[in-house]
Amino acid sequence: MNFTRAELALMKKLSRPEKIQSFLDHDIAYNKEPHGPTCRSPRRVLQDRLAHCAEGAFFAAAALRVHGHPPLIVDLEAVRDDDHLLAVFREHNHWGAIAKSNYAGLRFREPVYRTIRELVLSYFEHYYNLKGEKTLRAFSTRPLNLTRFDRTNWMTAEDDLWNICEHLCAVPHSRVMTLPMERKRRLMDKRLYEAGMTGMVK
Repeated sequence: MNFTRAELALMKKLSRPEKIQSFLDHDIAYNKEPHGPTCRSPRRVLQDRLAHCAEGAFFAAAALRVHGHPPLIVDLEAVRDDDHLLAVFREHNHWGAIAKSNYAGLRFREPVYRTIRELVLSYFEHYYNLKGEKTLRAFSTRPLNLTRFDRTNWMTAEDDLWNICEHLCAVPHSRVMTLPMERKRRLMDKRLYEAGMTGMVK
Protein backbone atom coordinates (compact mmCIF):
# COMPACT_ATOMS: atom_id res chain seq x y z
CA MET A 1 0.00 0.00 0.00
CA ASN A 2 3.08 2.24 0.15
CA PHE A 3 2.15 3.76 3.52
CA THR A 4 5.00 4.28 5.96
CA ARG A 5 5.14 2.06 9.03
CA ALA A 6 3.85 4.93 11.20
CA GLU A 7 0.98 5.73 8.81
CA LEU A 8 -0.06 2.10 8.62
CA ALA A 9 0.13 1.73 12.40
CA LEU A 10 -2.24 4.67 12.84
CA MET A 11 -4.69 3.28 10.30
CA LYS A 12 -4.62 -0.14 11.93
CA LYS A 13 -5.82 1.49 15.15
CA LEU A 14 -8.92 2.68 13.26
CA SER A 15 -10.23 -0.87 13.36
CA ARG A 16 -13.95 -0.11 13.06
CA PRO A 17 -15.86 2.22 10.75
CA GLU A 18 -17.03 4.29 13.72
CA LYS A 19 -13.38 4.75 14.80
CA ILE A 20 -12.54 6.06 11.33
CA GLN A 21 -15.46 8.49 11.59
CA SER A 22 -14.39 9.63 15.04
CA PHE A 23 -10.84 10.25 13.76
CA LEU A 24 -12.21 12.37 10.90
CA ASP A 25 -14.48 14.28 13.29
CA HIS A 26 -12.00 14.95 16.09
CA ASP A 27 -8.47 14.68 14.70
CA ILE A 28 -8.89 16.10 11.18
CA ALA A 29 -9.86 19.76 10.80
CA TYR A 30 -12.41 20.75 8.16
CA ASN A 31 -10.73 22.10 5.02
CA LYS A 32 -12.36 25.38 3.92
CA GLU A 33 -9.81 25.65 1.08
CA PRO A 34 -8.65 29.20 1.94
CA HIS A 35 -5.82 29.03 -0.60
CA GLY A 36 -7.79 27.45 -3.43
CA PRO A 37 -9.25 24.01 -4.27
CA THR A 38 -7.42 20.90 -3.09
CA CYS A 39 -8.02 17.16 -3.35
CA ARG A 40 -5.54 15.57 -0.96
CA SER A 41 -4.63 11.90 -0.93
CA PRO A 42 -5.07 9.93 2.32
CA ARG A 43 -1.35 10.35 3.08
CA ARG A 44 -1.61 14.14 2.75
CA VAL A 45 -4.71 14.15 4.95
CA LEU A 46 -2.64 12.44 7.63
CA GLN A 47 0.26 14.84 7.14
CA ASP A 48 -1.82 18.04 7.11
CA ARG A 49 -4.60 16.89 9.49
CA LEU A 50 -7.02 18.65 7.13
CA ALA A 51 -9.83 17.40 4.86
CA HIS A 52 -13.06 18.39 3.15
CA CYS A 53 -15.69 15.85 2.09
CA ALA A 54 -13.83 14.36 -0.89
CA GLU A 55 -10.52 14.19 0.98
CA GLY A 56 -12.25 12.68 4.00
CA ALA A 57 -14.04 10.07 1.88
CA PHE A 58 -10.80 9.02 0.17
CA PHE A 59 -9.07 8.75 3.54
CA ALA A 60 -11.94 6.68 4.97
CA ALA A 61 -11.89 4.39 1.92
CA ALA A 62 -8.16 3.80 2.39
CA ALA A 63 -8.61 3.10 6.11
CA LEU A 64 -11.44 0.66 5.37
CA ARG A 65 -9.17 -1.07 2.87
CA VAL A 66 -6.49 -1.58 5.53
CA HIS A 67 -9.12 -3.59 7.43
CA GLY A 68 -10.23 -5.75 4.53
CA HIS A 69 -13.09 -3.70 3.06
CA PRO A 70 -13.02 -2.68 -0.60
CA PRO A 71 -12.40 1.10 -0.97
CA LEU A 72 -15.81 2.19 -2.25
CA ILE A 73 -17.06 5.73 -2.90
CA VAL A 74 -20.57 7.04 -3.65
CA ASP A 75 -21.13 10.52 -5.08
CA LEU A 76 -24.16 12.54 -3.94
CA GLU A 77 -25.19 15.17 -6.48
CA ALA A 78 -26.99 18.37 -5.50
CA VAL A 79 -28.54 21.49 -7.06
CA ARG A 80 -27.54 24.98 -5.89
CA ASP A 81 -25.13 23.24 -3.52
CA ASP A 82 -21.89 21.26 -3.36
CA ASP A 83 -21.78 17.55 -4.13
CA HIS A 84 -20.86 15.21 -1.26
CA LEU A 85 -18.82 11.99 -1.19
CA LEU A 86 -19.35 8.95 1.02
CA ALA A 87 -17.01 6.06 1.76
CA VAL A 88 -19.41 3.12 1.94
CA PHE A 89 -19.00 -0.32 3.50
CA ARG A 90 -21.04 -3.47 4.09
CA GLU A 91 -21.59 -5.44 7.27
CA HIS A 92 -24.04 -8.36 7.55
CA ASN A 93 -25.15 -7.63 3.98
CA HIS A 94 -26.19 -4.07 4.84
CA TRP A 95 -24.66 -0.73 3.84
CA GLY A 96 -23.21 2.01 6.02
CA ALA A 97 -21.17 5.14 5.31
CA ILE A 98 -18.36 7.33 6.62
CA ALA A 99 -18.10 10.99 5.60
CA LYS A 100 -16.41 14.29 6.43
CA SER A 101 -18.76 17.27 6.38
CA ASN A 102 -19.22 20.75 7.76
CA TYR A 103 -22.88 19.79 8.36
CA ALA A 104 -23.61 17.53 11.33
CA GLY A 105 -26.21 15.40 9.53
CA LEU A 106 -24.07 14.43 6.54
CA ARG A 107 -21.57 12.18 8.31
CA PHE A 108 -21.74 8.60 9.64
CA ARG A 109 -24.46 6.06 8.88
CA GLU A 110 -24.75 2.74 10.67
CA PRO A 111 -24.74 -0.32 8.37
CA VAL A 112 -28.49 -0.94 8.52
CA TYR A 113 -29.49 -0.05 4.93
CA ARG A 114 -30.35 -2.85 2.50
CA THR A 115 -29.43 -0.92 -0.65
CA ILE A 116 -27.30 2.05 -1.69
CA ARG A 117 -30.49 3.92 -2.53
CA GLU A 118 -31.84 3.40 1.00
CA LEU A 119 -28.53 4.64 2.40
CA VAL A 120 -28.52 7.73 0.16
CA LEU A 121 -32.12 8.63 1.01
CA SER A 122 -31.18 8.76 4.70
CA TYR A 123 -29.22 11.91 3.82
CA PHE A 124 -32.09 13.70 2.06
CA GLU A 125 -33.58 15.58 5.03
CA HIS A 126 -30.11 16.69 6.20
CA TYR A 127 -28.76 17.83 2.82
CA TYR A 128 -29.45 21.53 2.43
CA ASN A 129 -27.85 24.83 1.41
CA LEU A 130 -27.56 28.04 3.42
CA LYS A 131 -30.96 29.19 2.10
CA GLY A 132 -32.53 26.15 3.75
CA GLU A 133 -33.39 24.37 0.50
CA LYS A 134 -33.17 20.57 0.46
CA THR A 135 -30.77 20.04 -2.41
CA LEU A 136 -29.95 16.32 -2.87
CA ARG A 137 -31.02 15.17 -6.35
CA ALA A 138 -28.98 12.15 -7.50
CA PHE A 139 -26.32 9.61 -6.54
CA SER A 140 -23.79 7.50 -8.41
CA THR A 141 -25.66 4.35 -9.36
CA ARG A 142 -22.86 2.00 -8.37
CA PRO A 143 -20.16 2.52 -5.74
CA LEU A 144 -16.82 3.34 -7.35
CA ASN A 145 -14.06 0.94 -6.33
CA LEU A 146 -10.90 3.03 -5.98
CA THR A 147 -8.64 0.06 -6.69
CA ARG A 148 -9.01 1.04 -10.35
CA PHE A 149 -6.80 4.04 -9.51
CA ASP A 150 -4.06 2.03 -7.78
CA ARG A 151 -1.73 2.66 -10.72
CA THR A 152 -1.75 6.35 -9.77
CA ASN A 153 -0.98 5.55 -6.10
CA TRP A 154 -4.12 7.41 -4.99
CA MET A 155 -3.59 6.52 -1.32
CA THR A 156 -0.14 8.10 -1.05
CA ALA A 157 0.11 10.53 -4.00
CA GLU A 158 1.58 13.98 -3.47
CA ASP A 159 -0.46 15.36 -6.38
CA ASP A 160 -4.15 16.16 -5.97
CA LEU A 161 -6.64 13.42 -6.90
CA TRP A 162 -8.57 15.42 -9.49
CA ASN A 163 -8.68 12.42 -11.82
CA ILE A 164 -10.91 10.59 -9.36
CA CYS A 165 -13.19 13.60 -8.90
CA GLU A 166 -13.52 13.99 -12.68
CA HIS A 167 -14.33 10.30 -13.04
CA LEU A 168 -17.05 10.54 -10.39
CA CYS A 169 -18.68 13.39 -12.31
CA ALA A 170 -18.83 11.20 -15.43
CA VAL A 171 -20.24 7.95 -13.99
CA PRO A 172 -23.97 7.19 -14.30
CA HIS A 173 -26.18 8.72 -11.60
CA SER A 174 -29.68 7.79 -10.45
CA ARG A 175 -32.29 10.39 -9.55
CA VAL A 176 -33.57 10.64 -6.00
CA MET A 177 -36.91 11.98 -7.28
CA THR A 178 -38.84 12.18 -10.52
CA LEU A 179 -38.64 15.42 -12.53
CA PRO A 180 -42.17 16.52 -11.49
CA MET A 181 -41.21 15.96 -7.84
CA GLU A 182 -38.04 18.02 -8.28
CA ARG A 183 -40.04 21.10 -9.28
CA LYS A 184 -41.34 21.56 -5.75
CA ARG A 185 -39.11 23.75 -3.58
CA ARG A 186 -38.52 21.82 -0.37
CA LEU A 187 -37.42 23.84 2.67
CA MET A 188 -35.85 22.79 5.94
CA ASP A 189 -37.54 22.78 9.31
CA LYS A 190 -35.87 25.57 11.31
CA ARG A 191 -34.85 23.29 14.20
CA LEU A 192 -33.31 20.67 11.92
CA TYR A 193 -31.53 23.44 9.99
CA GLU A 194 -29.98 24.77 13.20
CA ALA A 195 -29.10 21.29 14.42
CA GLY A 196 -27.22 20.60 11.20
CA MET A 197 -25.10 23.70 11.75
CA THR A 198 -23.79 22.41 15.09
CA GLY A 199 -20.00 22.61 15.11
CA MET A 200 -19.81 24.21 11.68
CA VAL A 201 -16.45 25.76 10.72
CA LYS A 202 -17.10 29.27 9.39
